[in-house]
Amino acid sequence: MAKSDANLVLQRLPLVTGVIAGTLLMINRLATPALTESQARSDALGVILSALLVLTGLLWQRVQPRPPESVVLEGEEGLVWAEDLPEAVKTELAWASHLLLTNTVTKSLVVYWQGTVLLRRGILGPEATVTPGPILQRVLTKQRPVYLVNLNLYPGKIEFKYLPENTQGVICQPLAEGGALILAANAPRSYTQQDEAWIEGIADKLGPTLVATLPSAPVRP
Repeated sequence: MAKSDANLVLQRLPLVTGVIAGTLLMINRLATPALTESQARSDALGVILSALLVLTGLLWQRVQPRPPESVVLEGEEGLVWAEDLPEAVKTELAWASHLLLTNTVTKSLVVYWQGTVLLRRGILGPEATVTPGPILQRVLTKQRPVYLVNLNLYPGKIEFKYLPENTQGVICQPLAEGGALILAANAPRSYTQQDEAWIEGIADKLGPTLVATLPSAPVRP
């Protein structure tokens, strides 16, 4: 049994036990032809305990909700570079993308810079080019990250054709003033505040390197 399944069983145990106990007490009460005072007191105590178990089970599920269900992203895993990238830039992109894929819930990422896709890594989407839609354009213009916690709820998800089709969550993190990190997760609401801070820190480190190393003209795709 998986760890998550075991936790789910433990969370539901008080609720199920309380319901079963309450049902048995009711059946026993209806099946008893003559009720004594001691049995009445026992039944009342049993009803109270059953209600407490049910309440405990409901509160436990509220305090510790089930984690969001993940999916297997559609696509093949790969690593695709833009051509003619300087080795210094490839090195920076390599370590940054590796850290994001291994230390956050990110399963696919795209590095977009001055109209060019510098890197695609992880589970690759069906399209290799990035045409900024309203969401990404807002990130580039306002220089503020956007976190789409559940991509399926946003009509604007059609602009992310360069990510796997069943991507569940997306973060668009600005890179200096010339680009963005686009990160895809396989579960909704899966990025934590620590993940967001980690992503922002990597982008702050990567952006100045791209500004200093790459020419103003886009790298040839």
